[in-house]
Amino acid sequence: MIKPYIVSDKNKLSIKIRKFLQSNNNFYSLSKSNLIIVIGGDGFMLSTLKKYRSYKKIFYGINSGNYGFLMNKFSKNFSIKNLSKCRLVTISPLEMSVKTKTNIVKKVIAINEVSILRQSRQAASLSIMNSSKIIIKKLISDGVLVSTPAGSTAYNLSVHGPILSLDSKKLSISPISPFRPRRWKGKIVGENSKILIKNINPKKRPISAVADNIEVRNAKSIVVKTNKKIKFNLLYDSNRSLQKKIKIEQIRKEIN
Repeated sequence: MIKPYIVSDKNKLSIKIRKFLQSNNNFYSLSKSNLIIVIGGDGFMLSTLKKYRSYKKIFYGINSGNYGFLMNKFSKNFSIKNLSKCRLVTISPLEMSVKTKTNIVKKVIAINEVSILRQSRQAASLSIMNSSKIIIKKLISDGVLVSTPAGSTAYNLSVHGPILSLDSKKLSISPISPFRPRRWKGKIVGENSKILIKNINPKKRPISAVADNIEVRNAKSIVVKTNKKIKFNLLYDSNRSLQKKIKIEQIRKEIN
């Protein structure tokens, strides 16, 4: 039996959808529920997944934002019973471990991507390794992204990174406005990779590291890897699964 708990963003449309659902369905307290319905956009879904991850619930998102890639489309025919027909997708996040210029270490998870960004008018100067193997010795750019398959159609796609299938077991490393080498397109690596990104010149060229929407400034070195101990379970309508959304974006990119 599905016992849903409901959370929503604070914008007008989210509140309107929430009131509609509450008037037509029964909901439970968080402790008695086995599923969390999330009303909002992708950003709200990401923050909600992290906020409630210790409860180990299943999540079903309803879009009230813009694109809503991680969400389902709202329908007035919505029924709790229909959730049993949805497809379950399980994803593991990236774990970002940042050492700052004062040698403080901060760890944050990212469901979509880890972004390494220049922090001043100076371009970033970075070296990137996969364990002991050099991926690129020196990259001068606005930054670099490490993306999961679930996040490969978000910021990663905007910087012309590759779209990864959910079952690809890969991560994408994509440069942001590369200056030297200008034509470096990035690299696809296995999901078990341990990616080390170092700031070659932290005094002159400071950088920040961002896990989805959480920023750590003045980063000296960053380690990024998949944390398979954490698993998020998301439900998608059978006719609009996350896998299908990714395939649609792949087709769009090929056409463009």
